[in-house]
Amino acid sequence: MSLTLITAADAVQNLDRFDTVIDARSESEFAEDHLPQALNWPTLNDAERQFIGTTYKQVNAFEAKKRGAALAARNISAHIEREVIAKARDWSPLLYCWRGGKRSGSLALVLDQIGFRVNLVEGGYKAFRAAMLQDIEVRAEALQFQVVCGTTGSGKTRLLHALQRAGAQVLDLEALAQHRSSVLGAIPGVPQPSQKRFDSLVWDALRRFDTTRTVFVESESKKVGNVSVPERLMHRMRQSPCINLQLPLAERVQLLLEDYAYFVANPAHFCNRLDVLTAQRGKAVVAAWKDSVGRGDLAAVVQDLLLTHYDPVYVQSMERNFSQFAQALGIAPQGRGAAAMDAVAAQLKGWAV
Repeated sequence: MSLTLITAADAVQNLDRFDTVIDARSESEFAEDHLPQALNWPTLNDAERQFIGTTYKQVNAFEAKKRGAALAARNISAHIEREVIAKARDWSPLLYCWRGGKRSGSLALVLDQIGFRVNLVEGGYKAFRAAMLQDIEVRAEALQFQVVCGTTGSGKTRLLHALQRAGAQVLDLEALAQHRSSVLGAIPGVPQPSQKRFDSLVWDALRRFDTTRTVFVESESKKVGNVSVPERLMHRMRQSPCINLQLPLAERVQLLLEDYAYFVANPAHFCNRLDVLTAQRGKAVVAAWKDSVGRGDLAAVVQDLLLTHYDPVYVQSMERNFSQFAQALGIAPQGRGAAAMDAVAAQLKGWAV
């Protein structure tokens, strides 16, 4: 027998030591969130779980268990045929399900009887998530952040990408959240992750950083679209040194027209999104913006949005929330293009620890 129970805290600290991470929950549970690099081998799929639940309520627990066992055995057999036959004897997987361990335990029992070195997370995904959230706090506290500030359109995200190309450590929260972090920041056709999934993606990024080197991050709000940045991470960011990226207004307008090209290609969608600003800017202002969009003058609308909406809100937010923003080093790239951002990234990387 080589079945080992490990604590959620141990799994959080040593996740990479296992050859494969296997999530025995249903496909919808897996889609909401799962451990990094986990594979989904459902012991019961969504439809089967619903069927067994109905049987439990409408018939009795004994009948539900019999039918559940038959379905689980069939599914486990399929997983072994598909995934396990070619595995060597020293293959060592980590298994988990939701909490009680019945689904992952059933799979683990069969794999253990074959002779593999099987590991099972005590308390399942629920316990792992609790330990992971605690670990986010510890890791956020241990890291050194450099916050990239700058008004909307100044190229903060482009600079983060340049820093990544230069080999710097970068935490791109907008990429993880699948959102551009503004009222107009939803990306068409790209759904945001669940809050649980976002937390896991953030943790997975944090655990890979070298604590002796600076991590560059953008000056985000507490929420990026519909997901919230972990509280301790947000606190650390707000206490960290800042740089203030500065581009001329005309460059910022053109940058936004490039980065939000889907609005340029679909003016009707742009007008629909402008409606979210009605409560803040008033019907007349929003109607005037829509008229300009209809005439093809998107640049004028973007400029007015910057001057009357985004810039005042951004400056107030930075001064209120980021303690070192007042001492931020101003940096003016020589344009909005990749070469200009690469030059700034090389400079910043040289200054960073």
